[in-house]
This record gives sequence, C-alpha cells and structure tokens, in this order.
Amino acid sequence: MDNKVIIVPIDVPDTAAALELAARLDPKLCRVKVGKELFTAEGPAVVGRLQERGFEVFLDLKFHDIPNTVAGACRSAARLGVWMMNVHASGGEAMMRAAREAIAGVSRPPLLIGVTVLTSLSDADLAQIGFSGSAEENVVRLARLTRASGLDGVVCSAQEAPAIRAATGTDFTLVTPGIRMRGGDQGDQARVVTPADALRLGANYLVIGRSITHSPDPAATLESIRKSLQEGARA
Repeated sequence: MDNKVIIVPIDVPDTAAALELAARLDPKLCRVKVGKELFTAEGPAVVGRLQERGFEVFLDLKFHDIPNTVAGACRSAARLGVWMMNVHASGGEAMMRAAREAIAGVSRPPLLIGVTVLTSLSDADLAQIGFSGSAEENVVRLARLTRASGLDGVVCSAQEAPAIRAATGTDFTLVTPGIRMRGGDQGDQARVVTPADALRLGANYLVIGRSITHSPDPAATLESIRKSLQEGARA
C-alpha cells in the first residue's frame, strides 16, 4: 500500500487558510488536493506554496471542453509540477487523447485521470439529466473509454471499484472521493463508503475531506485512519 494513499482536499477560500490547514498535516503521510474554489481565488501560486511545504498536489479542475482547449489547459497545469490532474471522461476520446499528448513533453508528467460520474449524483439524478442506465453502468462505460484513451485511471465511487477493476484491469488507478468515517455525516455525497471498505473494494487513493479537515486535530485523525488502513491490509 502506498504510504500516502490518503489525499486531503484543501477546500478553503484563500492561501492563508490553505497554508494554515497544510501546517496541521504531514506531507510524508498524505497528498493534498486543490480544487476550483482555491485555484480560482489564488491561481497557480497556491500550488507552488503547498509544494514548498513538501506536498504533492492533485490539481482537481476537471477540465471539460473541446480537445484543443483542454490540451492547452493540461499542458499549463502539468508545467506546475503537480502530481495528478483530471479531465471529464464525458468529454470524449479525442479530448482525452489530446490531454494525454499535451502533457507527454513535460519532464515528469502528472498522473492523468478521468472523472466518470460525480459521486454526488444518484441514479435518479442521472435519469433526470438524460442518462440511460445506472450510475455504475455509466461509470464502467466511461472507465473503459478512459483506459482506451490512454489515461492512467479514473475518479469514481469505491462502490463501483470492483466493476471497474473487472473492466479495466489491476494496473488502472482508482481515486475515490465520497469517503466517510463510519457513522459520519454523508454531506453532499450520494455514493459513500468507509476508508477500509474503499481499499478492500479496490481503490488506490482515498480523498478524505471533512473527517480530517473538520477534526479538532487533523494530524491525529489522519494518523489514526492510516494506522487502521495498515492494520486492515495486514489482516
């Protein structure tokens, strides 16, 4: 198991808050995720500030546009030295291949993963916006397309991990948000699992937000989750 299997989202409005939260985490024990709110407010500079603190950054901007536009955005993002970045798989094969080709010339290309179906969406939500089939069926279809397009993996709910593994193989990276501690608040996520269950189902990386960031002692909570995962892996 990767020593830094946990990714902590830095979902705060500015650099000061980001660095305050980062100071309560250990870069040897986790990676961090920068999403739309923080990146829109502070731009690439905040990525650099977190990297200066020793953190590997997952840039979670979910690019989704015409192939040329996404290629340019991915090229710029890769030059920031991020560890991982993502695009929407529903942008199609041409868009994903353009993204893959755009980052190939970077000295250390980041992992490039596709977003399948947002974990906030249920089967009923998908039907409402015109998707046929269940969330899992759509996730597996998009995961196959992502693999065929040359990307490294997908973002998905851990609930769908076994089906994706069967469809794409064991060397395909699965990043799973919607992770909650047992008995915790589900928040705005529709498809959630616990950290131990997520790994058991086949996830490679776990995005764990509120359970850590809303804790009185984020570092202690992070270490407690890591120990429980290590114990579970040895069991």
